[in-house]
Amino acid sequence: MLRILFLTHAFNSLTQRLYIELQQQGHEVSVEFDINDIVAIDAVSLYQPDLIIAPFLKRAIPDSIWKNTTCLIVHPGIAGDRGPSALDWAIFNNEVRWGVTVLQANQEMDAGDIWTTQEFMTRHTSKASLYRNEVTEAATIAVLKAVELFQKGNYIPQPLDYNNTENCATPRKRLIKIKGRLQPLLTQKLRSIHWYEDSTETVLRKIRSADGFPGVLDDILGCEYYLYDAHDEQQLTGKPGELIARCGVAVCRATINGAVWIGHLRNKQSEHPFKLPATRLLAKSIQHLPEIEPDQQTGYRDIWYEQAGEVGYLHFPFYNGAMGTEQCQRLHGAYIEACQQETKVIVLMGGTDFWSNGMHLNLIEASQSAADESWNNINAINDLALEIINTNSHLTVAALQGNAGAGGVFLARAVDEIWASQGVILNPHYKDMGNLYGSEYWSYLLPRYAGEENAERIVQARLPMGTQEALSLGLINEVIEKNGSAFVQDVKKRAADMADVPAYSLRLEYKNKCRAVDEQHKALADFRQEELKKMHMNFFGFDPSYHIARYNFVYKVAKSRTPLTIALHRRTSPLVEEQPRKIV
Repeated sequence: MLRILFLTHAFNSLTQRLYIELQQQGHEVSVEFDINDIVAIDAVSLYQPDLIIAPFLKRAIPDSIWKNTTCLIVHPGIAGDRGPSALDWAIFNNEVRWGVTVLQANQEMDAGDIWTTQEFMTRHTSKASLYRNEVTEAATIAVLKAVELFQKGNYIPQPLDYNNTENCATPRKRLIKIKGRLQPLLTQKLRSIHWYEDSTETVLRKIRSADGFPGVLDDILGCEYYLYDAHDEQQLTGKPGELIARCGVAVCRATINGAVWIGHLRNKQSEHPFKLPATRLLAKSIQHLPEIEPDQQTGYRDIWYEQAGEVGYLHFPFYNGAMGTEQCQRLHGAYIEACQQETKVIVLMGGTDFWSNGMHLNLIEASQSAADESWNNINAINDLALEIINTNSHLTVAALQGNAGAGGVFLARAVDEIWASQGVILNPHYKDMGNLYGSEYWSYLLPRYAGEENAERIVQARLPMGTQEALSLGLINEVIEKNGSAFVQDVKKRAADMADVPAYSLRLEYKNKCRAVDEQHKALADFRQEELKKMHMNFFGFDPSYHIARYNFVYKVAKSRTPLTIALHRRTSPLVEEQPRKIV
């Protein structure tokens, strides 16, 4: 097996997925954040890797590294594509097929020899969503194949053809060169929306090609904002460029042939220069706009319910998986309403990109009192979790199409069964957010489903977790070896079967008896009080760690070093975990 060093800008979702997949194959993986050349060179010297992989890099690897160690770059473009805006251009140009290419680092960015490539069909969605789903799946296949080829030791990667010359020959075999296509940076000038010229489809592509970074810079009511989270509007119309309605977090803006909903904005010049709901940033200017009640044809929907036979499905694709106080309250109300329907099973679907990531840190940071809003937010999530735990009329399922983190993981565990798509990544820990203690009744739920020993292991960890490990620990109940629409169809079949089996009534009765016994042993109110006592200290106590960590996260403050949990080469002694918290 190989010693692999990840050189990466951040430990993002793709990097985490590859980290887990390669470890599952028996490789030793260490991570170094690409802070500067000196740090990168030092990491290579310390670790002496067999192979370097760059899953997410924003600058060139130093010559002294790639000339002495094979470095594989994960590029989110088809074979031959080059440039810093590969995925942006794919969406901007409405490409039907796109891909991921693994190429070897050399003296020029994205111009090295190609090891593997994996293509996929695109969707009409945002860059961030395409990256978290299709790009991540394709990159996983391509990287694992490249590592396999590297291990064989005799593979000759295919060179790029700068000049579109004829085939070239090598002493060992004849290689067909792939024609290179260098695309420039997709600038704000090119992304600029022309409201009196651009159709709804064009506006959507421009905004989606820049979501979640850098956003499309535009003028709204005389102020510059970056636009994100764009969705089509089927019915409303108006004068191009005008704001014509509001719905939930979003505002509706007319195009030449329709309208679009814009859910989130960012104003670099404001007191809070990070992404926030559009209706919050524009609150004083849009009070006169009509408020739309969303349905399938109109409005901005971030919560909706559908029913098929004896199964109800509750969808909540919150932007970036964050759940603010008001969102939790609305979801709580929608869940209560779902429980009142004549069904047997309720499936909590979350969203395509995320199931949930817990508290909405951006909204907390932008509030008048971060401590008070943190308290309101965690209690709103707890109210929802309590409702799910105490559901005695239905069996409940959490269907994890996308990743889940922090409180979102434990909110999911409040259901009877968790079914997860094969590539889902879980981060069931709070520690990196200033050693938050956490709530969502985890101190009741984890020992109940995972056992005392595994519960300790889960809450003490700081590392991402793949579905196989989560299954072995009892954190989830089943891994469905599918993703995307195939996963959803499988979930619907399983949920229908769950409602239809003769043993349904017996299982529901047994569930309710177990809950009654647990309540007699120790009330849920006691678990909540104990958790929130710790959380109150995190929010209002003398230790500012949570507030500092939240600020750094929201403002995207670059890390000055790589955490020792993932930087094996930086450890001078075995990593000693903190003393485990007692689970009561």
